[in-house]
Amino acid sequence: MKKNKAIYWVLTGAISSFILFSAYYSGTHEMEFTTRLGFPNYFRIELTIAKIIGAILLLIPQIPIRIREWIYVGFGICLISAVIAKINTGYPVSAIVEPIFTFLLMVGSAFYLAKLHKTGNQTSA
Repeated sequence: MKKNKAIYWVLTGAISSFILFSAYYSGTHEMEFTTRLGFPNYFRIELTIAKIIGAILLLIPQIPIRIREWIYVGFGICLISAVIAKINTGYPVSAIVEPIFTFLLMVGSAFYLAKLHKTGNQTSA
């Protein structure tokens, strides 16, 4: 049980770190986000704020499991969209691998969250 909890928190910390860096990058590189990827500026701002809020909420142990699951859904959509956008705009493979890696970490974190929930430890995941 303690091992599952430790794995969950390590994965969750890694995901939050990647997402916060992504929020910082999209928040500070307007031209790449709007010109190269073709997204409107208001979407860049909205996405940056959502990433910051989601990453912080994942790090708070008292957040209910249902909220965490929806954060994972939002991050999953964001990461899959990032892969598709990067593939379609000619990014190198190294740039495409990063959101895939983060997505796989998120799947692992969600798996361990479900394991903790099944053992009855959902309130302090």
